[in-house]
Amino acid sequence: MSDSLGVLDRMTAIFEAFDEDDRGLRISELAERAELPKSTVSRLVSALVRQHYLERDGTVIRLGLRLFELGQLAEEPRELRAAALPVLADLRRATGRSAYLAIRDAHEMVCIAIMRGDTTTPLICRIGGRIPVHATALGKAALAHADPAAVDAVVATGLAASTPSTITDPARLRNQLVGVRRDGLAVDVEEFGIGVTSVAGPVFSPPGVLVGAIGVSGLSGDIDVEASGPHVRGAALALGRRLAPGGVPPRRPSH
Repeated sequence: MSDSLGVLDRMTAIFEAFDEDDRGLRISELAERAELPKSTVSRLVSALVRQHYLERDGTVIRLGLRLFELGQLAEEPRELRAAALPVLADLRRATGRSAYLAIRDAHEMVCIAIMRGDTTTPLICRIGGRIPVHATALGKAALAHADPAAVDAVVATGLAASTPSTITDPARLRNQLVGVRRDGLAVDVEEFGIGVTSVAGPVFSPPGVLVGAIGVSGLSGDIDVEASGPHVRGAALALGRRLAPGGVPPRRPSH
């Protein structure tokens, strides 16, 4: 059982090594991003290519058709992502920073869309990647509007420190969430990544149902939190207006 879990962990690391902007990666690049031995990556890639989860074009590896087919089964995140892409593009253009959309899954946020901005800034997550709700602006933007039982559950799991700046005191986190609800914005200053600051806001679909969080991140010395705030709020409102009740875009009538 533990060996199987280890294999799944390694396969997941390979899938998460791909970036939205990637046109394909070589084995050495995959190994570096996944932080796995090159021999291990080569062996797993061969198996995944046989099952069509990955595709090989010479020395370049790409995500395969079967993986995308499975991804289509997650319809709501897919449709939410499609609605968000133009909004994220506008947010990236307005701020010059990487823009993200994420949805909450218990004590984690799952990134479902990313528009990369300044390439010198490391991404805080990848498509499908998970980040903690308590240590990120995206997470706190969503958690601030969750019911008290959800906040209690997050606190009960333990507020693990990602950096020395992570808030690990439950009372301090709860106080911060009150401010997020009041201001409509969440900020983390190097709480999840050293040298990286993020700003995020909650996204609501009619009639006020929380569906996720949208935000930007940048190098702490470069990003202007105060200037970014109105753009993030505007993006959250713009995306909410594109959604139908239930958190997905209205379906176009078939002809």
